[in-house]
Amino acid sequence: MALDLFSPAKLGAISLNNRMVMAPLTRNRAGEGGVPQALNVTYYEQRASAGLIVTEATPISDMAHGYPALPGIYTDAQVAGWKKITDAVHAKGGKIVLQLWHVGRISHPTLLPNGALPVAPSAIKPAGQAFTYQGLVDYVEPRALDASELPGIVADFVRATKCSLAAGFDGVEIHAANGYLLDQFLRDGTNKRTDNYGGSIENRARLLLEVTKAVVDTAGADKVGVRISPVNPFNDMQDSNPQALFNYVADALGKFNLAYLHAVEGGIHGGGESDPFDFVALRKHFNGPYMANLAYDKARGNAAIASGHADVIAYGVPFIANPDLVERYKKDAPLNEADANSFYGGAEKGYIDYPFL
Repeated sequence: MALDLFSPAKLGAISLNNRMVMAPLTRNRAGEGGVPQALNVTYYEQRASAGLIVTEATPISDMAHGYPALPGIYTDAQVAGWKKITDAVHAKGGKIVLQLWHVGRISHPTLLPNGALPVAPSAIKPAGQAFTYQGLVDYVEPRALDASELPGIVADFVRATKCSLAAGFDGVEIHAANGYLLDQFLRDGTNKRTDNYGGSIENRARLLLEVTKAVVDTAGADKVGVRISPVNPFNDMQDSNPQALFNYVADALGKFNLAYLHAVEGGIHGGGESDPFDFVALRKHFNGPYMANLAYDKARGNAAIASGHADVIAYGVPFIANPDLVERYKKDAPLNEADANSFYGGAEKGYIDYPFL
């Protein structure tokens, strides 16, 4: 039997009814204090037929925020809010993991406690503007983290992992993609450090591997995934040799026996042209299940699974507009059109009002 999108799969300890994953999607609709609300429960519950849901990126501490109305995963109230979501998804037979997020320099003092400066591997201001409660404002120059502060960041990932497990998640995904903190350490366009966390590929990957080890020690390797985006230029990112860097990262992550590696296979969010990159080669460096993400449709998804390139395929915008995407793909039914104006912020409209078949 040839495998396809509708075949069951296993990612570490997580058994999936199909190979269609709902990708992490920032929607800016959390309640006061970063607590998920009833609206969010409905949204995730509607999409529980996905083989796996990866939640929207979720800040691991009050210093990890970079956008308005994000849910968090570091207070008891946030855990209680997420528990309603995991219960609802599980009641529908779905699986769900939480994406652990620190935005690093992609933030603004108005979004951080006591107007703090955003933190980063190096004090390099990103091009572009921050999305704040006051609207779009220019990014500020971040503060370079001292090496003595990095164990505290690792500890925040551990605490958020414990909170995720307490909230009933099937696992966690470490966000090391799309120009946020762990990606800022990885890529040499943003990491100009001269200590053990900068310079060589091994040094730049050090923080990600320390975070991964700590999260694995907390949750178990079979409940942990990692997301990377080797050539996504979004958030003013670049690297001088992405293939060597991410082949090394894939090799190193493979030694943990993780649930999966999740790769954004190109550039997203209009970050500009992405550098050439061989994702087939990357996949061969990772010892474990591979989740492919970027503009896949049904045909490309089936082809990637049949060829062995990917074990599961992550879909983003199609799941926003089609809560029953799995059924629509099964039946070759037409898809709802996504309303881009309601992606970030708002209420029911463009969030939980898309029609089912």
